[in-house]
Amino acid sequence: MNNNYNYAFLDEGSKREIRRSVLKAVAIPGYQVPFGSRELPIGRGWGTGGLQLTLSLIGPDDILKVIDQGSDESVNAVNIKKFVGLCTDIKTTKNTREATIIQTRHRIPEVPLRSNQILIFQVPIPEPLRVVEPREEITKKMHAEKDYSPIWLQLYESLVKYKKVTIPTEYPCMVEGRYVMNPSPIPKFDNPKLNKADCLYLFGAGREKKIYAIPPYTEVISLAFDDVPFERESFAGKICCLCGSKNTYLDEMFDAQTGEKFYQCSDTSYCQEVRQNVSK
Repeated sequence: MNNNYNYAFLDEGSKREIRRSVLKAVAIPGYQVPFGSRELPIGRGWGTGGLQLTLSLIGPDDILKVIDQGSDESVNAVNIKKFVGLCTDIKTTKNTREATIIQTRHRIPEVPLRSNQILIFQVPIPEPLRVVEPREEITKKMHAEKDYSPIWLQLYESLVKYKKVTIPTEYPCMVEGRYVMNPSPIPKFDNPKLNKADCLYLFGAGREKKIYAIPPYTEVISLAFDDVPFERESFAGKICCLCGSKNTYLDEMFDAQTGEKFYQCSDTSYCQEVRQNVSK
């Protein structure tokens, strides 16, 4: 630990204020709690909301994992781990099962998370109504009145025009039958993992100054019509070229020399774990 920093960088008062916001968010699942977003030595929009949650909750006994689009080795993930390591003495890992706190950008790990793990999302735009209503004062009123008709209209227009709902990420979902929530830019393939999960999900938007949460065992249902059920991405007939997985979220890749298309697991930790188990 670098003694030039306060433990976990933020001052103790800031961490306490963020923890109080987290408690309120947990008490009201899906509700966006305003908080005083602090300045960090990274640009807003690069994960400051998620990082503030991590720094406020992390302790000496925690083990941290950071992923970006499922990868442990991206620039965003590596630099966040380095920063947290500079101002704490905690251990970092690439193993999902080993981590107690996981900070993520745009993916939920393939391995089901346990009740003693926390998954923290970096959120750019927390407001699910922003695409249909840009005014903050109006979206607050719509949430209060549970008026989500513009989102339903958006889904209906997509069905009429394309014969299917074409929202690939940030697919809106209803939390405990009360608040419509933006699950962050995760692919809709990951949406079912939010429902009745064992772990705590926390969402932090630093630029928008909002925190919201999905506590363990909370009902989270992706919006869909009765006669047109929710469907996540299908990778039928496709397999990971490294581990052979068929039931994971796959990234489409291209061979620069041959121009041929192939697929790899987005979750690099899961892919490596499968290969290690096969080799034993």
